[in-house]
Amino acid sequence: MLILEMFRIAGQSIRANFFRAFLTMLGIIIGVAAVITMVALGSGAQEAINSQLDSLGGKILSVRTGQMFHRGVASSDSKLTADDANAVISDVTSVVAVVPEVQSRKQIKLGNKNRSLNIVGTTPNFADVNKYEVVAGQVFTNGDNAAKKRVVVLGGGVPAVLEVEPELLIGRNLTIEGTSFEIVGVLAEKGSIGFSNRDEYIFTPLQTAQYRIAGTNTIDSMSVLVNEEVTIEQAMIDVERVLRREHKIIPGGANDFSLSDRKQFLNMQQEAAKIFSALLAGIAGISLIVGGIGIMNIMLVTVTERTREIGIRKALGATRLNILTQFLIEAMSLCVVGGGIGILLGSTASTLLANLAGWQTPISVEAVTIAFLFSAGVGLFFGIWPARKAANLDPIEALHYE
Repeated sequence: MLILEMFRIAGQSIRANFFRAFLTMLGIIIGVAAVITMVALGSGAQEAINSQLDSLGGKILSVRTGQMFHRGVASSDSKLTADDANAVISDVTSVVAVVPEVQSRKQIKLGNKNRSLNIVGTTPNFADVNKYEVVAGQVFTNGDNAAKKRVVVLGGGVPAVLEVEPELLIGRNLTIEGTSFEIVGVLAEKGSIGFSNRDEYIFTPLQTAQYRIAGTNTIDSMSVLVNEEVTIEQAMIDVERVLRREHKIIPGGANDFSLSDRKQFLNMQQEAAKIFSALLAGIAGISLIVGGIGIMNIMLVTVTERTREIGIRKALGATRLNILTQFLIEAMSLCVVGGGIGILLGSTASTLLANLAGWQTPISVEAVTIAFLFSAGVGLFFGIWPARKAANLDPIEALHYE
């Protein structure tokens, strides 16, 4: 019953000086809300990156053109060709599929809509290798590629750019640099990966792009799908060996192409997101400590204001432990109430920001629990000194305090 009485007195003290108590709790409220929000957004960023990693499908290597260097000076631009892609698929047993690409940015027109978009010439297997889904129409065929047909498949974000529903685009013609192309398919959106948003790309048969758009027989890059039973490292060695042979690079000579794991960049993003989330959570934790210092300050003021009350209670038989417990309960009550308000604000802010960012981010129960317990701990830690000061007051001097 004595503990319940102490909580009742603590509640009366908070209500009696509500505005001062609220300002005191503000640091705790902001700290708890910030911790929950930062952890939730960090988790959302992790989930977004993980979904991008899943959308990439299997193990995929990217091969791009590079430059040959002699004594630190670039001597000539290298070229990748469709023959290189054919050599990789035929001579590297660890490779399942190869998707060559030639890319250029062109002006397109559909009706009165005029936009500048990336045009990618590639083979029909690009959709399967990159795990694209077709939401309308179909992907062009090998026959379309061989015949250099003027057909295109739109990335999932292009219909929004053109302000037309995907289903209504099938069969219509758009012009690329004045040349008419028939739209035969529209892909589902996958989201941007790194700095590239392939949802706003337009795909056309490789030979069509080479001879009707880009005017070249070379390619810019190729995506290499690796057998799941083979490590990325081994596949990179095998692909590098074949390309060095095709490019007639002498032993010890520098590669005139670059090889990279497509998931490597996203993995780096993932690690950076983890570090950034931890940093933000740490900064939010500092605000909890600052809030605790504010509580200690106000509790010291409270002890001074209630010196005579403490003297009366001691004269009536209250022990040092009773006084110590009373002021600790009051300090912890401020932190717990502030923590509760902070949880509500943090949860609301996390939900709003997650919706704005387009992330499906559940509120972390672990983050809520840690933030709440930490706020209670802050109240206990920073309430000890004022509580000890109150408990150690001499009752006679306290009664004579004005």
